[in-house]
Amino acid sequence: MPVTAPAHAPVPLLRLSLWFACSALLASAALHAAEQETIATDRPDFTESSIVVGQGRFQIETSVAVERDSANGIKERTASTPTLLRFGVSETLELRVETDGRLVARSENMATGSSVTERGYGDTSLGVKWHVHDASAGMPSVALLGEIELDSGSAPFRGDGLRPALLMTAEWELPDEFSLGVMPGLRYGRNERGERFVGGIVSVVLGKSWNERLRTFVEVAAPRLARSTNGGTAASVTIGAACLLSDTLQIDTALSKGNKNTADLSWTIGLSAKF
Repeated sequence: MPVTAPAHAPVPLLRLSLWFACSALLASAALHAAEQETIATDRPDFTESSIVVGQGRFQIETSVAVERDSANGIKERTASTPTLLRFGVSETLELRVETDGRLVARSENMATGSSVTERGYGDTSLGVKWHVHDASAGMPSVALLGEIELDSGSAPFRGDGLRPALLMTAEWELPDEFSLGVMPGLRYGRNERGERFVGGIVSVVLGKSWNERLRTFVEVAAPRLARSTNGGTAASVTIGAACLLSDTLQIDTALSKGNKNTADLSWTIGLSAKF
C-alpha cells in the first residue's frame, strides 16, 4: 500500500548501494574459479548483444538505476535494481530471467507539497536467446530473442497480464574499432482500457572500443512504438561506457534522456560477472 512520506524524505538509495556492493564482493570472490573467457553483456544499453554466454556458463548482470520525471505538476523519482540472469544451454542457446528487482518510487505534488512513496518488486521476464549466425564477410552477427513478461510484481509495479515479445538483434564490426547494432521487434501488450495491441520495438546503437578494456556507445531506442491510444511511443537517447576489470568482470554506466512517454532522465551503474 502507498505510504505517505514527508516532502523531504529521500529515496533509500543507501540500501540499494549496500546491496550492489555485496553483489560485487560475491562476484569478485567467485571469479577465481571461472575459466578465462571474455564477458559480453546485454547492458548497459537497451540493444541486446547477439552473443550468448556459452554452454554451461552462468552470467549475472545487475545494477542500480535511478529515474527522474516531472509532468502535470507531479515530480517522480524511482530507484530500482535491474538484474538479468543468463545460463548457457548450448554454444548457441541460453535461458534468461530478468527483473527490475526492488523498486522504490516517490511521487511529489508540486502544488501541495504532499508526497507518496511506494515500495515493492518489479515483474519477472522469462526468455531464451538463440545465436543464429556468426559475423562473416560483411554479414552481421545475428541472434533471435523470445521473452514473456509475467504479471508477477508487487501491486504498484505490476503489469497487466502476460506480455510476450520477439526480437532480432544484429551486430556489425566497422573500421577503426567501431560497431553498429540494431534491434527490431514486436511486443504483445495491453492498454489502459484493457485492450490488447501489438507494439513495435526498435533500437540502434553505435559503439567504439578504445582499447581491449574500455568501450563507449551512443544509442537511440524506442522500447514501445504505439499509437497514443496504446500509450504512445516511448523513446530515449543514451550515452554510456563499459570497462572490463578482468575477462569475466565488467562495470558500466549509462545516462538516458527520454521523450514525454519516458522518464526525463535516467542513470544506471552496473556490475556483470561470468562464471
